[in-house]
Amino acid sequence: MCWLHVHSVNGVAVSAQAGGVLPLSQHSLFVLSSLAYHEYEGVALEADEKPRLVRDLGDKHCLMLRNHGLLTVGTSVAEAFVAMYFFETTCMIQVRAQAGGGDLRLIPPPILAGAQAQWQQVTRGAGGGLAWPALQRKLDRLDPSYRT
Repeated sequence: MCWLHVHSVNGVAVSAQAGGVLPLSQHSLFVLSSLAYHEYEGVALEADEKPRLVRDLGDKHCLMLRNHGLLTVGTSVAEAFVAMYFFETTCMIQVRAQAGGGDLRLIPPPILAGAQAQWQQVTRGAGGGLAWPALQRKLDRLDPSYRT
């Protein structure tokens, strides 16, 4: 099991929007198919917030922490990382689309309904395991010292 949490500029920007993640891109469909929200309770210093985080996440893989950032979970580092990649990319696309100033074209709900099944098909059921070996090979080329 693995969880990742970031305070990325794009993630915090979308977490501060009342509408949260919008169905604007193919990336967003995969996130929206497994997304939950947790309301901001202040700086996360109190242990009694933990059960509410678990409750709000439920069986999802992506948790938007309102006015705070992004959190992903997975059965492995690979799964949590790829979920975070899609979550952050979704937020980046949304912020850029909104900055363009034009009317936004939302993807219709019937397409969103099939996104989870499509994700399974695209990843061949491997989740993050499909991309993770390639990412590790790239890291090995860039800086193999992480293995020591």
